[in-house]
Amino acid sequence: MEDLPVTIEALRTPDERFKDLPGWKYTPRYIDDLPGYEGLRMAVHDEGPKENGAPVFLCLHGEPSWSYLYRKMAPVFLAAGARVVMPDLFGFGRSDKPVEDTVYTFHWHRNYLKALFERLDLSDVCLVCQDWGGMLGLTLPMDYPDRFTRLIVMNTGIGIGKSPGPGFEAWREYARTHPDMDVGALLKRATPGMSDDEARAYAAPFPDQRYKAGVRRFPAIVPTDPDMEGVETGKQALKFWSQEWSGESFMAIGKQDPVLGPGVMESLRSVIRGCPEPMIIEDGGHFVQEWGEPIARAALKRFGMG
Repeated sequence: MEDLPVTIEALRTPDERFKDLPGWKYTPRYIDDLPGYEGLRMAVHDEGPKENGAPVFLCLHGEPSWSYLYRKMAPVFLAAGARVVMPDLFGFGRSDKPVEDTVYTFHWHRNYLKALFERLDLSDVCLVCQDWGGMLGLTLPMDYPDRFTRLIVMNTGIGIGKSPGPGFEAWREYARTHPDMDVGALLKRATPGMSDDEARAYAAPFPDQRYKAGVRRFPAIVPTDPDMEGVETGKQALKFWSQEWSGESFMAIGKQDPVLGPGVMESLRSVIRGCPEPMIIEDGGHFVQEWGEPIARAALKRFGMG
């Protein structure tokens, strides 16, 4: 473990754990001076043209994954001439991992995403999101309405103080009672056909239980009760999407997701202004980006970009 010059105690996953990952060829850019997060190092995979006004695909992962989740979508976006930005959330991937569970709160996460967005000065942005990438990401465009022009949304929701249902409650309880969750096994269980090497790639950020505070914490802080942090932000975001959003939208749904499946997603679609009928991935589960290539191609076609 490296010593980090921060007041928050954090761990840094050794680089060797990320060698030779199947299907992953991207080298991160590191940022360690985001305002309010100085000393915590964030890994950002930033590919494609930076200077010519190319459209940007901002891909936000969720729990307990990292940017590796987008390895099947990123090449499609890049081939269309776009820039692809894939940050690893703090606690995940190649970003630093605070060790105390209590560090991880809704706005602690949201605020560093805003700081990153402003640091990169992104425009003509397509938000690509799923799970917590959507729970957080869907609250960003209302703060930058002139910067976001497109949306690709998959198996996620907006936290407004209500539970998504019994599937989520079972997942939250599972996470609470498995503090050393086997991330690779979880992803493999949820994704038929995933290889052992791919499962190990998902587990790579977490050498042992000390690195998993973010994994443990995310299910607990989903804003499912009216008095929870993030509820008011979620309600503001819901108003934005239903009344003010004027960009293009594309929705894909992993039909086999027991937590954030078709019912939850249809409810979300009903509040996204102008969102067309969704693309249903019949065999797809919660981590629907594992079927990402056809999703990305269909979204680009919808946007007139491919």
